[in-house]
Amino acid sequence: MTAYTQQIEVILSALEMQYGKPAFYPSGDPFAELIRTILSQNTSDMNSRPAFTALSTRFKSWDYLIKIDTAELAMIIKQSGLGKVKARRIQQALSAILQKRNNLSLDFLSDMPSDEAREWLKDLPGVGEKTASCVLLFAFGKPVLPVDTHVYRLSKRLGLLDSTVRPEQASKLLESIIPSEKVYEFHVLLITHGRKICKARRPLCQACVLRSLCPSVSFFTIISG
Repeated sequence: MTAYTQQIEVILSALEMQYGKPAFYPSGDPFAELIRTILSQNTSDMNSRPAFTALSTRFKSWDYLIKIDTAELAMIIKQSGLGKVKARRIQQALSAILQKRNNLSLDFLSDMPSDEAREWLKDLPGVGEKTASCVLLFAFGKPVLPVDTHVYRLSKRLGLLDSTVRPEQASKLLESIIPSEKVYEFHVLLITHGRKICKARRPLCQACVLRSLCPSVSFFTIISG
């Protein structure tokens, strides 16, 4: 066990005591995860969830999203923000899958090595590192880590990532030190803690269960004092 692995075990144990251990049941639906994640780009869950619900209740199959007019799709998902942009991204991604595979199924990704599957998805229009990782983690339970702003911020504050690491580099670096069976737990608990305590501008260090092992506590104590 490396020093990083030991540190991660301590972090997750403390966060579990605070928030509970998150239950995980892969959806088995990579298309739903792809569309859900595209809708969540640059917005909150509060906005993206109703947009996804509107799509999933209106259409019996995701195939319909290619057939309808882009402007109509944009109107349906407008609550997610950037409706026109996301409508184009969804249709372009689905069209690219159809062209590559001659069908609209992503089930084949389940049998591919994680890195290879992620690169395949990243080759689709509008799909970056985080979106590809979300599809693989939430649909298939693959040990790939989506790094959002919370995971990235907390990983740097806790010293798991060097200050020079860019967001697009963070997934693979963190995956190399996080036990594969803990990836989902790490993702969910860091997001929860980032939203509640370790906030971007004014982290609540005095209320943080990780303060005794966080190298950033003294810095924030100084600037907040």
